[in-house]
Amino acid sequence: MNSPVLIACAHGTWNVEGQAAIRQVMAEIEALRPGLTVVEAYVDVQEPELGGVVAGLPEGTPAVVVPLLLSTGYHVKVDIPKAIKSRPEVTAAPPLGPDPRLAELLAARLRDAGLGEGDGVLLAAAGSSLPDGSVDSEEQARQLAELLPNKVRVAYGASAEPNVPDGVAALRAEVTDEGGRVVVSSYLLATGYFHDQLSKAGADVVTAPLLPSPVLAEIALERYDAVVAARS
Repeated sequence: MNSPVLIACAHGTWNVEGQAAIRQVMAEIEALRPGLTVVEAYVDVQEPELGGVVAGLPEGTPAVVVPLLLSTGYHVKVDIPKAIKSRPEVTAAPPLGPDPRLAELLAARLRDAGLGEGDGVLLAAAGSSLPDGSVDSEEQARQLAELLPNKVRVAYGASAEPNVPDGVAALRAEVTDEGGRVVVSSYLLATGYFHDQLSKAGADVVTAPLLPSPVLAEIALERYDAVVAARS
């Protein structure tokens, strides 16, 4: 029996580097699992749009939508279920985060950026209008804090509070007496609009986003395998 199609569903971005980074994840998924059919799709900005991809699958073709997204927000709770609701043979996996491997990757990016013991860390997530997104980001921050001696807080690029500039200001008030800096940990997959905004938030340092890293493809395949196992 053939394996279900893996639909790798990202948010989408106008940023060319960000587009390339997401497509690299898809290529790494294919390299890790030779013979698996991997199809790209997006919930915003880019084509092909997820609903069209699902509709274009031959009738009865089993598939798993794996969100290349970091938390449970509107796209995971609303857009993806809407796109697959008329195709019972197509199911959806959870997003990539939170995950301890992402915490390790975030910590590595912070070390690369020169994090000092007295610095404060602000985990900057994209944000969601749904509370589940904040819960996921807070859990990712908790996992990161377990790996660091630093204070770790969370802020959001949009749709949730505190926003990143306010988070930077609040964290600076906590670390100034200790002579520490504010380091923004970019909890974003790739460069694009939200990552560009982080450099304008008043922090001393902003880390690189999560990609490139093979960890994301590994997690995506794990999410896919869990759904396939549950269906069998």
